[in-house]
Amino acid sequence: MTDRVAPGVAGAVADAATAPSETGFDAKLYERFPTKGRRPKGELEALKKVWETPTGWRAFSAVNNNFIGFLFIVTAFGFFVAAGVLSLVMRVQLAAPLADFVPQETYNQLFTMHGSVMMFLFAVPAVEAIAVMLLPQMIAARDLPFPRLSAYSYWAYLIGGVVFFCSIFFSLAPNGGWFMYPPLSDGVYSKGINADFWLLGIGFIEISAIAGAIELIVGVLRTRAPGMTLPKMPVYAWAVLIFGVMIILAFPAMIMVTFLLELERAFNWPLFDATRGGDPLLYQHLFWFFGHPDVYIIFIPASAMVSAMIVTVAQKPLVGHEIVVLALIATGFISFGVWAHHMFTVGLPGLSAGYFSAASMAVAIPAGAQVFAWIATLASGKVQRNVPSLFLVGGILIFVMGGLTGVMVGMVAFDGQAHDTYFVVAHFHYVLIGSMVFPLFAGFYYWMPMLNGRQFSERWGRWVFWLSFVGVHVCFLPMHLTGLMGMPRRVDTYLPGRSFDVPNLISTIGAFIMAAGVLLFLIDAIRCFSRKGNDDGNARNVYNGGTLEWLSTGNYAVRSIPVVSSLEPLWADAKLRQDVEAGRYFLPGTATGERETLITSSSRAEPQYVQIMPGPSWWPLLAALFTAGCFLLLTVKALTLSAVCGVLAVVCIMRWVWSNDRHIPQKQVDAGGGIMLPTYVTGPQSHGWWAAVLLVVVLGMIYLMALFAYLYLFGSHPDWWKVAAPRGTKACAITWCGCPAGLGGPAVNGEVPARQRDQRRGDDAEHGVPGGCAGVGWPRLVERRAAWRCQRAGRGDLCHVGLARQRRDGGGAGGFLLPRALDARPGASPSQQDPGGAAHSFHVCRDRRRRRPGAAAPVAVGWTVKSRKQLSWWPIVAAFVIWFVHFMVIWAAVEIWPHQKLANAVAWGATVIALLAVGAHWVRVKARHAAGALSDWNYQFALGAVAIATVAMLFSVVPSLVFLP
Repeated sequence: MTDRVAPGVAGAVADAATAPSETGFDAKLYERFPTKGRRPKGELEALKKVWETPTGWRAFSAVNNNFIGFLFIVTAFGFFVAAGVLSLVMRVQLAAPLADFVPQETYNQLFTMHGSVMMFLFAVPAVEAIAVMLLPQMIAARDLPFPRLSAYSYWAYLIGGVVFFCSIFFSLAPNGGWFMYPPLSDGVYSKGINADFWLLGIGFIEISAIAGAIELIVGVLRTRAPGMTLPKMPVYAWAVLIFGVMIILAFPAMIMVTFLLELERAFNWPLFDATRGGDPLLYQHLFWFFGHPDVYIIFIPASAMVSAMIVTVAQKPLVGHEIVVLALIATGFISFGVWAHHMFTVGLPGLSAGYFSAASMAVAIPAGAQVFAWIATLASGKVQRNVPSLFLVGGILIFVMGGLTGVMVGMVAFDGQAHDTYFVVAHFHYVLIGSMVFPLFAGFYYWMPMLNGRQFSERWGRWVFWLSFVGVHVCFLPMHLTGLMGMPRRVDTYLPGRSFDVPNLISTIGAFIMAAGVLLFLIDAIRCFSRKGNDDGNARNVYNGGTLEWLSTGNYAVRSIPVVSSLEPLWADAKLRQDVEAGRYFLPGTATGERETLITSSSRAEPQYVQIMPGPSWWPLLAALFTAGCFLLLTVKALTLSAVCGVLAVVCIMRWVWSNDRHIPQKQVDAGGGIMLPTYVTGPQSHGWWAAVLLVVVLGMIYLMALFAYLYLFGSHPDWWKVAAPRGTKACAITWCGCPAGLGGPAVNGEVPARQRDQRRGDDAEHGVPGGCAGVGWPRLVERRAAWRCQRAGRGDLCHVGLARQRRDGGGAGGFLLPRALDARPGASPSQQDPGGAAHSFHVCRDRRRRRPGAAAPVAVGWTVKSRKQLSWWPIVAAFVIWFVHFMVIWAAVEIWPHQKLANAVAWGATVIALLAVGAHWVRVKARHAAGALSDWNYQFALGAVAIATVAMLFSVVPSLVFLP
């Protein structure tokens, strides 16, 4: 049990004395609080005025966390209801054998949309929405650190989710399951745009989730109340921190796998086609590397909500607080090593299957530790008998039952029998309903008085609970039986006489019982919000909670930001609420006349500076609208409109970022009690620096997923994904193949000219990969032979190392470039001269068979080798010099320049000038190449250098200016 500390400020000072200061802040300054005397007249009115939410149609420009969080929760619950309606249609179809309530294709779309909406549009967004609403109140922050990013995340989620869900009304919904395994989702079996809606829509929604996760992580680490050290941080704040970290580590895998599948569908690349060197298991590995942590991404915040509510329900501090926090961390860590237990039946090696089976057992240990802590807290406290306690206890029971069946399917032998049966359906519904849905309903009833000062009906709430609790067991308990009897998942009907009809009818009845409970809850919610709520922001602490969200709240969260010294501050200091409402702590008003919050250090929560926060803006909504248009228009192949929307999205984001920083004349302000804090900092002390680092982590994870995909394909089919390089070129290939090839530079060889050359020579050999892909081992490297073609040019020998394979499906030309090759000789004499008299060619087979003089050489795919004396490095060096100068200017502007708005102008001006310089440089290179003063190789490689420099400049400036203040 957690040791109790001295209440109030004295406890915070005592805690600070046990460890050195993190920032040099003198903790004895806390003793100035709570301040004495009356506050200045009009201080509270000015604070309310600054934080006022726009009304009418201007409400769409609001960015307050309580407004955006409420919309987030309502939208997520709306998707929950919509997906539930789809499940009812499916249950009617399965209520009797050989039913024809809906056609088979419609049924496939129904179960795909049900799973996709529940997982991607309800479960993760719902817990994220509650965090947006609840976290600032719980840690006594005025708002999240990037309120406009919250607004952008919500509007992107809403627009993308609505368009995605509405696809079912036009028979455009995906039909390959919520996981969209290939080959069912590739271009052969899903020829329409149904799968594209899923791939681009879900990928876009994942970006929204990542944006929200970055903000929540920074919010937890940098906006906590003074004195709220990490050991004093609520369990829910810990869970939100772990939740955010897991999202930025797991969701890039989903972005990458949807991107790769869309590439395969759009360009017929063989990434997941086993007949052409791909592997469908790569999709499963990438998907479940996201998918299984996603289950714990949902579970961890919901379980922390249970921990927070159980403390109030039992009126006792949580038993084993530190153990529960460690259990959350362990759950998040272990969850990344369990993904392949979804793949026990695909033929994993015995060692791999054993490891993932053991990890599946191990992840149950921290979850069990939390359950025992909850039971111990309830058993040792004085339990309040109310609706939240009913949902909490009922959720624990359902979760434990689902966890026990999870241990069963974690065993390889049993999973081989139960896999893809209704036993698995019953298992994950028990887990998700017990670990997420029931805690969510408990939270609605528990925190509703905090939102509008009114409660849901206790009588109606008990009906909602019992209908939901009974409905869950009536619906899903028989599914264990039907699964063990052999009924497979994702079938729209079944034959009579198989003993499936009675259990399925019972499950259908149970589904409608649950639906009745949800319907009653919706009616009660409408009744509650239709009545006039509290206008003064008074949070009615009807359950006697001890955490900070039960302070009086308004649009500004708390009147003043208190000094915290315990896990339950309202229990430790009976006068804390009164002092906070009287403005006797930090930031009692608006020190600068703008929206503000207090930024504290990451570990010991020592005050560092006052953040000037942006107010309402239309730009996040417009940016989300155009971003959605950029992604969703790709599904209907409206490429021009998609590109226009992408450009407009960038313009809106840049305009939004430009107005983020407003330079004020006050360099320091009184943050309360006479403590002077700066209004602006740069570097690692800035909260924006932390967000920029997190964005870089996300980009790094996307790169790692791409690298894993390549290595996996290379390991699975090494003969298809490698080509032996000529002697003397391997060192250069290792150095350069990943740079220009990955950015598309090699496309200069061009598919059309290559085909024309082949046709003129009568060559039937096909080409390799589309330009810009071979360097990183991407598609169609299925070449069976390597060939050389040496041409006698005017100023020396030009040798093209070609890759060719037998004709399969009309692939195009492409490849990557090497800077030079020393002694790159073919090892044999040239063949007879071509009819044109300008080239000598010969053919070397990979299996070292007899050389065929005079054979028509395949077209070059990009390895061009030139003698050293003809190399000219100035085009490449010039491009990278431009990038380096630009990078130094950006670094100086962001890190050193004292006036950030001017620094932003300098940074963007430098970017524009650098891009113009690169463009002018490329025009000069092209002109010299056309005049014959620059070789083909230098011309091609200069394109790669320009592409690298351009992308590097954009990656240098965008993360800095989006997040840095």
